[in-house]
Amino acid sequence: MRYLRSDERVGIRRPRTGDETEFVAAARRSHALHHPWLAAPDDPERYAAYLRKIRRRGDEGFLFCDRATGEIAGYANISGIVLGALRGGYLGYAAFLPYAGTGHAGAGVRLVIEYAFGPLGLHRLEANIQPGNEPSRRLARRLGFRLEGFSPDYLFIDGAWRDHERWAITAPAAD
Repeated sequence: MRYLRSDERVGIRRPRTGDETEFVAAARRSHALHHPWLAAPDDPERYAAYLRKIRRRGDEGFLFCDRATGEIAGYANISGIVLGALRGGYLGYAAFLPYAGTGHAGAGVRLVIEYAFGPLGLHRLEANIQPGNEPSRRLARRLGFRLEGFSPDYLFIDGAWRDHERWAITAPAAD
């Protein structure tokens, strides 16, 4: 498998049409893990819509895969990419069972951040996290994100407007 970036356990790559069956099964298997924080594409129509979205200008999508098996361990998206003076976007991520809690998500998101600050040429990524989503908050903290603020009723998720904390990370300064 050819990866955009990898370490000893995890590789990141672009989602493909041929990933539908595995991705949808992983999303269904992980529904309880994700609810109420997000709704991963869990049927063929939603997966096709997801692929269309991440192929548009201003959106990028990545799968993080276990290098030993090639299985999809989770995914990440960068949406709302703005270039020019900002060069930033919004980062979302999720692990799939049975890989949640194994370090695959942390490694995958770290690789996506490196790719964003490298080949994509971005300077800033923002992750909007619901205050009760402690695993996501811990991951953001571990990866070097800083808490920048609180936005009440920020995103409509699971049938309601949800409060979010705004976490951000910027590219390391060039030497």
